[in-house]
Amino acid sequence: MVKKIMGKTVAETIREISKKHIEKNKGVIMGQCLSAVGWVQNTVPAQKKGIIEFPMTDVAGAGFAVGAAIGGRKPIFILRFQSFLWLNASPLINNAAKSKEIFGYSAPVFIRAIASEGISSGPVHTNCYHSPFAHMPGLPICAPMTPREYKEIWQFFKKSDLPLLVSEHRRSYKEKEEFKDDINKNSKVTLFLISAVRFQSLEIKNKLKKLGITVDIIHLLWLKPFNIKKKYIDSLKKTKKAIVIDSTYEICGISEHIAYKLMNKVKGTKVINLGMKDRSPGCSVKFMNGTPSSNEICKKVSKLINSR
Repeated sequence: MVKKIMGKTVAETIREISKKHIEKNKGVIMGQCLSAVGWVQNTVPAQKKGIIEFPMTDVAGAGFAVGAAIGGRKPIFILRFQSFLWLNASPLINNAAKSKEIFGYSAPVFIRAIASEGISSGPVHTNCYHSPFAHMPGLPICAPMTPREYKEIWQFFKKSDLPLLVSEHRRSYKEKEEFKDDINKNSKVTLFLISAVRFQSLEIKNKLKKLGITVDIIHLLWLKPFNIKKKYIDSLKKTKKAIVIDSTYEICGISEHIAYKLMNKVKGTKVINLGMKDRSPGCSVKFMNGTPSSNEICKKVSKLINSR
């Protein structure tokens, strides 16, 4: 399921890409608190050249970044908390996403939106919010969790003239591993994993194995556009049941949309979704709300198997 490689971590890969973008493409990195607290988890090159730090205005940064994109700089715009997407939404969706289609000019900004979760994150600066932005045309969305995946989405951005929303997760930054889809002959359920839940894939597999349940595990990188591959169809025809699991809210989200598309594509299948509960997170263990745990996922799988 997971093939280990002795290479760079995700953080090192992002930092290397960013540095080359500044040096070779006259690129620029923009955002708040870039040099503070470890240069954004060591993903930003520790230098002055090409680094523009914004004041703590919270809502103005996206406008500067979109302006730089229109001017041809292809900026990397960093939101250290994905919750800041709400505050920066207007320039991103009303200008960057629409500019090519409506106005005839492009605004290619690489939006690094960083998700986090846990008791230290609190009710505001926490969690994952890529789903609402999938509603806007002109804004592709991806959730890379490995070094190779990050290189892939960067190559897409370099060749494209569209903005790109990159849903990152702090859980990924120290990782060196690459994920491989795990397809088995006798699987009873197909699991489609998005974002940080992917790091639980081996744990989920082993726990279900103890219960006598074999599953197919498929890792999703591109959320929009979501293209249904042949191996997805083949797996669903075999298992007839699937769960799309994400690190963001379960209702009204990308996982629900993908589940619908898959179920519509392969008739006679039952595809459901699983994600965060419909409540705000807090700072204590009692109020934690994040990526579904392996135990929650195993219970959901067992329940789905026993359903009609």
